[in-house]
Amino acid sequence: MVAIENTQIVLASRPVADIDPKTTFKVQKESLSGELGPNEILVKVLYISLDPAMRGWMRDVRSYIRPVRIDEVMRSADVAQVIKSNNTNYKVGELVRATCGWQEYAVLKPSEDLVKIKAFPGVSPSTYLGVLGMTGLTAYFGLYEVGEIVKKGGPNCTVVVSGAAGATGMVAAQIAKHVFGCRVIGIAGSPDKCDYLVKELGLDAALNYKSKTFFKDLCAVTPKLIDIFFDNTGGDILDACLRRIAFKGRIIVCGAISTYNDATPKGPAYYSALITQRARMEGFIVFDYAKQYGKAIEDMSQWIKEGKLQSRETIVHGIESAPDALVKLFKGENTGKMLVKVAEEDTRSRL
Repeated sequence: MVAIENTQIVLASRPVADIDPKTTFKVQKESLSGELGPNEILVKVLYISLDPAMRGWMRDVRSYIRPVRIDEVMRSADVAQVIKSNNTNYKVGELVRATCGWQEYAVLKPSEDLVKIKAFPGVSPSTYLGVLGMTGLTAYFGLYEVGEIVKKGGPNCTVVVSGAAGATGMVAAQIAKHVFGCRVIGIAGSPDKCDYLVKELGLDAALNYKSKTFFKDLCAVTPKLIDIFFDNTGGDILDACLRRIAFKGRIIVCGAISTYNDATPKGPAYYSALITQRARMEGFIVFDYAKQYGKAIEDMSQWIKEGKLQSRETIVHGIESAPDALVKLFKGENTGKMLVKVAEEDTRSRL
């Protein structure tokens, strides 16, 4: 096999506040011989997932996963295609989801992280980084395990989702609305996103958190308070929803994207509502539920077929566009899942 030139993007420095793509990352080239060891496969990366969690991975602090090292390929979940195999379980042409990182090619060994995928009709392979990937799984387990929506769900349950036009928030809002029949209010950052949430996804209401009347509007659409708050943003939105949390309400702490770039992030001001309302605020990591992924993907695949779950993607093209696209993610310039398309799938090589 002819040597392959592989473009990689590595972490060059650890940002203290906002990410500067020019200093945080650097592009490098490597040559891959194509020679494989026992059970290894060579894959071509098709799509790269961009996620808010990446900001935490750049920090050299204690967390649920080790930080990305300086000069290491930036970590990411990817959909890739097998182009050479030394493993009988993986055939040339098959698609996999794996942690390949920000690069065009990768040599992989069998692991729990390496999963074969087979998109069903009408569903793009990229969906396995969104609704049927960690994004969707995060929404699913946040609602089921932390929000206890099976117990609380129904028309008398008010669910509020921040970052509702983002990848995870969009899935959480649709599950709460179309699977459990809850009254669902989405929070987003522009009139267009709010219109999309109501007119396309069918939510009961959507609020622009940038509005000067945001808290007044929140009070108006939650006359019976908030039973479940699925929080992707933290910050002032979390404070506003703490002030509206219902008795025995649940706050699902999925993310805090509004504070990830703050050098000195501040905590919630109204956490005493957890005491007075006997509410619960709990964080979680989707990896904790790995043994249940199969059932969750089966459920969500069925909901897609039934029209209960829609997906939307914001796609940029080319490996070297990843750093700038990550900055756009933190500025809220995406609707739905933010992806980098690196290469086209070779459908001729499928077996």
